[in-house]
Amino acid sequence: MIEWFDSHCHIDEEAFDADREEVLARMREHGITRSAVIGSDMETSRRAIAYAAAHRDSVAVGGIHPHEASGFREEDIEVLAEWYRKGQIRAIGEIGLDFYYDHSPRDVQREVCIRQMELAWELKAPVAYHIRDAHQEMLEIMKGMKSRLTGGIIHCFSGSAEMAKEYLKLGYYISFAGPLTFKKAPRLQEAVKLIPKDRLLIETDSPYMAPEPVRGRRNEPANVRFVGLKMAELRGEDPEEVARYTTANACSVYGI
Repeated sequence: MIEWFDSHCHIDEEAFDADREEVLARMREHGITRSAVIGSDMETSRRAIAYAAAHRDSVAVGGIHPHEASGFREEDIEVLAEWYRKGQIRAIGEIGLDFYYDHSPRDVQREVCIRQMELAWELKAPVAYHIRDAHQEMLEIMKGMKSRLTGGIIHCFSGSAEMAKEYLKLGYYISFAGPLTFKKAPRLQEAVKLIPKDRLLIETDSPYMAPEPVRGRRNEPANVRFVGLKMAELRGEDPEEVARYTTANACSVYGI
């Protein structure tokens, strides 16, 4: 059986409370042997840590999402640092900018994102980025902090091939989720063909962003195989090869 790594999911969320064991069984059935569970604020980061502690095949990532930036407190930084130093989280995230929903003011998003990027530098920790409708703005921040970047993942990549090249120059991995499988996704499908094998990841972002052929339903980690299979098709590679190198890349970035 092909073994896959879901590099970004939210399986700890309430959407899975009613049938989490069945979801986990489907993961095993379809060869999803590892997952990274991602926090979006301090509460969900704690929940991700608890989930990873109870499931040996998972790791946790903790941070404050741009949607939640307005709730940031300076003391959160020391808590995140302690979690990372203890090995309870393997990266800082998901952090970044979201100018599509603007749930937090843009200046607050920038401030909280930069503060967490500075923390990652202090810890020498990788970062998981959420970037939506803000790629140019995020690149400006990254380039301004170029000497203090620690690498990490551009999660659920939504940009062009040219944008992917810019992130690659800065040392980041590029992760593709369900939208890669959509019929009307030419930019993503062109970009995935150009990224080196040693910089590619796959993810579900479940319970969100379900891929074809389950688009429109609640997403779950077992569906990461559909992203991997589409990546293999687009790149002209064997699914086993894609599973191998995307798993190796996820293990590398998360220090497994």
